[in-house]
Amino acid sequence: MSPVDLAPRFFIAVAVILLCCRAVAWLLGMVGQPPVVSEMVAGVLLGPSLLGLLAPGVQEALFPQQLYPVLYVVGQVGLVIFMFQAGYAFTSHPLTGLAGTAGAVSLAGVVAPLALGTLLVLLTAGRVPVLADGASPTISAAFVGVALAITAFPMLARIITERGQAGTRHGSLALASGALDDVVAWILLAVVLATASGRSGPAIVTVGGALLFGLLLWAVGRPLVAALVGSDRLGDQSRLLGVVALLFAVAWYTDEIGLYAVFGAFSVGAVMPHVDRTDRMVATVTPVCQVVFLPLFFTYSGLHTQFGLLGQPSVLLFALGCVAVAVVGKFGACWAAARLRGESQGVAVRVGALMNARGLMQLIAINVGMAAGIVNATLFTALVLVALVTTLMTTPLLTWIEWREAKSPALLRTKDPVVPVQTSADTA
Repeated sequence: MSPVDLAPRFFIAVAVILLCCRAVAWLLGMVGQPPVVSEMVAGVLLGPSLLGLLAPGVQEALFPQQLYPVLYVVGQVGLVIFMFQAGYAFTSHPLTGLAGTAGAVSLAGVVAPLALGTLLVLLTAGRVPVLADGASPTISAAFVGVALAITAFPMLARIITERGQAGTRHGSLALASGALDDVVAWILLAVVLATASGRSGPAIVTVGGALLFGLLLWAVGRPLVAALVGSDRLGDQSRLLGVVALLFAVAWYTDEIGLYAVFGAFSVGAVMPHVDRTDRMVATVTPVCQVVFLPLFFTYSGLHTQFGLLGQPSVLLFALGCVAVAVVGKFGACWAAARLRGESQGVAVRVGALMNARGLMQLIAINVGMAAGIVNATLFTALVLVALVTTLMTTPLLTWIEWREAKSPALLRTKDPVVPVQTSADTA
């Protein structure tokens, strides 16, 4: 199929994707689910799990194989912008007085699911077809562990602010813990991917490149973006152009060294100065990212999700095991760590519920794993199920906790006043 033939296919595919995402968002919005959850569900519905099952001819006509690379590339643009917003939102929240507890919660939320996920794959590798061709059981197990250790920080921030809990103890603690969790998890993912190459060269490039990137970001990147944003000789469009050019250049660099574009984009957002001009830039790129580009990534993921594979008893049991390990390892470990640090039951259980959401971040990780040849269709589907279940359960679980606390105040009593704070996370 030539580019001339592919262009109209792309346009009609985008129209279908956006309308489907909007329809699902309207339906799930009635039960309190955030838009990003709806886009995850819509992406799966447009893939072989539903549309391909009910109308395979229509699904193939809408999304021919030649269109996949285009959806991937355009979806990557959405991811880079989204992670830029996430990095900016991360530094919007003061972490004063929470470092010790946030560190403990984050550590527990990484170590427990990492260990449990790794163990699950090692115990079932010979019984369930979850290993990609040429991938070692150890690397696949480590990858699953890291994927389960990820927290959806941008979604977490959005849920907290939408529920008016950005100024609460549990809201601040969850934001701090989630940010630390994701940074550690992405570094671990980079290590796993470098190790999977089987050569020392890529690992050295990743580690050395990451160290160089960190130094340049701190010594050059921070003053550079401050000068770019603060310059009065540039208009708004010129400043936006400079930031976007820098963002894509950093995304290219981190992709080349094996840290992947999303890591670089998050870092650029984190060093942006918090001034009105930056707020306007973030507000400018946010609608295009959320409405147009990001749904294409969800659809690309959905096209690789085959829930029909769960018809195999062994695969279904493995997928359910992944969900159980994910919930116990993240929710349970974060709750326990918060309690051990002296937090009240009400704060601890809310932090556990928020940290348990995987959402978009896990989808990003498993797509990276598939591109690296570590993840096959079976493992991809199981981990998409984990992302969907843990994300869908977050809002209802928080609502249930609040209802239970109101019904039995002594059970989950907490001196955690709600003090709403308006931050840039509203657009994360």
